[in-house]
Amino acid sequence: MEIREIREKLDQAEKRLVGLGGEWQMRPPAGSSLRRCRLSDPEQSQLKAAYESLARLLSGRDYYIAATAVDGAVREAGFDESRITAPCGNVHWRQCSKACTKDIWEEGEVPEDICPHCGAPLTGNTIEAENYIEEGYLPSWEAYKRWQAAALNHRLLILELGEGFDMPAVLRWPFEKNAYFNKKAFLCRVNERFYQIPKEIGERGAGIAMDSREFVRELEAAGGQA
Repeated sequence: MEIREIREKLDQAEKRLVGLGGEWQMRPPAGSSLRRCRLSDPEQSQLKAAYESLARLLSGRDYYIAATAVDGAVREAGFDESRITAPCGNVHWRQCSKACTKDIWEEGEVPEDICPHCGAPLTGNTIEAENYIEEGYLPSWEAYKRWQAAALNHRLLILELGEGFDMPAVLRWPFEKNAYFNKKAFLCRVNERFYQIPKEIGERGAGIAMDSREFVRELEAAGGQA
């Protein structure tokens, strides 16, 4: 299937579900860390351009974004905050490393990054924490589930971008299930290696073997083609 056909489906859909996988996580330069990265950094210019294309594609439309990246970049990219969920967490949100409290703080909010309750060091509120406090993402996840329920029996385009098999239970498998049961849904899976579509979905799916960030830029450009 050609990219212009996917663009037509995006334009004609009533709702759009976007999954951002590992390809959409920032890569720290040598000697740095993910926590120091920002989407506005010169090193992230290509990823920033892809996010900008995606933001323009979704502007004014009914959409929801689920991202497995923990770098917080999706929240810098200009999307509606109420249309984003990041179930794997955000490295810029801080939690007690001992999970003595459910409190979650913004970066820099707590002096010296020390838990004010027990004195333990703070750590990133991500799945990489030894004691991950899920309360950070649960409100947005509940909103995400309500949005999905409302999308049933509507023309739904599911864009799975750059997701492999690191955490298939978060995006990959639920997206396949969604596409299978919603007969008005179409699943577009974009990945350089893992782009295959289950045979059960049949013609209501397409796998595209390419870098998903480049795909989004081409998807935007396809809107200006005759």
